Amino acid sequence: MDSEVARARALDAAEELFYGRGIQTVGMDDIRGASGVSLKRLYQLFPAKELLVVAYLERRDVRWRQGLADHVDRHTDPLERVLAVFAWLREWFGEPGFRGCAWINSSGELGATSPRVLALARAHKQAFRAYLAGLVSDAGLPGSLGGQLFLLAEGAMVTAGLEGGTEAADSAARAAELLLAAHRRG
Repeated sequence: MDSEVARARALDAAEELFYGRGIQTVGMDDIRGASGVSLKRLYQLFPAKELLVVAYLERRDVRWRQGLADHVDRHTDPLERVLAVFAWLREWFGEPGFRGCAWINSSGELGATSPRVLALARAHKQAFRAYLAGLVSDAGLPGSLGGQLFLLAEGAMVTAGLEGGTEAADSAARAAELLLAAHRRG
């Protein structure tokens, strides 16, 4: 098995196990068993578990942000694009196996002991905040609205991760609609 295939299998297994069970409860032997990549090969690819966690979060970040952008890009009206973020959250929260935000979960588990994981979680959240700020700017709305929408989305993520279901996205979407309407009225 070449390095690229072994790396992809290891990351697929890590994502499923880390996201589904939590990072601290999953050992490298669990990754070996789920991926079919030998333990020796795993440690050649990822000399420390933290490096596997970092690679998992980096890969998931790219896919998460691309999925969000693809969904939002289906809309042309600037205000609809802002609200599309919350529609996308609803879809994500409704996915089978949804366990909340991987970066919130990871920073909660490892943030105090892994500066790299904490930095990745912060970078992911900063990128999401900047993305929302860009949508708000494109809609000609005040910049402060981006931060408010970010807090609504993040609160929905935490709530959905704890309670399950899509209700948190629906509530956040209604609150976002009210904020947008208030700003449009001036």
